[in-house]
Amino acid sequence: MIKPVHITARDLPEAWFLCLEEVMKHGRDYKITEGSYEGQKRKQLDYFTVHVKYPNNLPLLPDIPPGLGVPSPADEKYLEDYLEYLMTSKKEPQEDYTYGERLNDPRLRIKGKEYVMGVNQIDAVIKKYVDGGHGQNQCTMEIGMPSDISLDDPPCLRLIDTMILDGQLNFFPYFRSWDLWGGFPANLAGLQMLKEYMAMEIGVEDGEIMASSKGIHLYDHCWDVANMRLYKFEDKKE
Repeated sequence: MIKPVHITARDLPEAWFLCLEEVMKHGRDYKITEGSYEGQKRKQLDYFTVHVKYPNNLPLLPDIPPGLGVPSPADEKYLEDYLEYLMTSKKEPQEDYTYGERLNDPRLRIKGKEYVMGVNQIDAVIKKYVDGGHGQNQCTMEIGMPSDISLDDPPCLRLIDTMILDGQLNFFPYFRSWDLWGGFPANLAGLQMLKEYMAMEIGVEDGEIMASSKGIHLYDHCWDVANMRLYKFEDKKE
């Protein structure tokens, strides 16, 4: 039976910590039969939503207490590289896709075949809100494609839905699979920076993030460091 989980957080670091706690306490343990880390185990929530009310609060990346001995899941250099991956069409020859290519490049190539998207989705959404007004539900940016089912490693981020409410641009991203340690921090920080840019171009305020996934998880090689992060926090509270 599906057990949905919803988390409300003040900012991105708190969202990551609360998700970490939830996955370690209530995630299902199962063996991966196909995909990344095949044969290993991971803890995963059935269906998950996180509402981040103030995602523009700094810092955007998780805070790791000094002296804990836990490696940070992402740093500023990693975020800088990820932002290029998200907001530009740059792609290395060995890559099947990048999120930025899907969002920005009107033509893209997958396994030797060319697919025409015909639009820069970021610019198109900005223009649609500027020209058509804020009262619409048409401004969705899609990363996923039907042909992705044939990829060995299809995109985790499938779409970024948007809505302007009370003069603020809000993001509603959906991840088919979501690595809480290796993906979540940079993913949401990068999306937040993209949202800030788009809000500025549209001429509205930056808003909230409501993200969802039917596959947010922690791989078994991260369980020990996740527990260390959680235990350190509990010790400080006491």
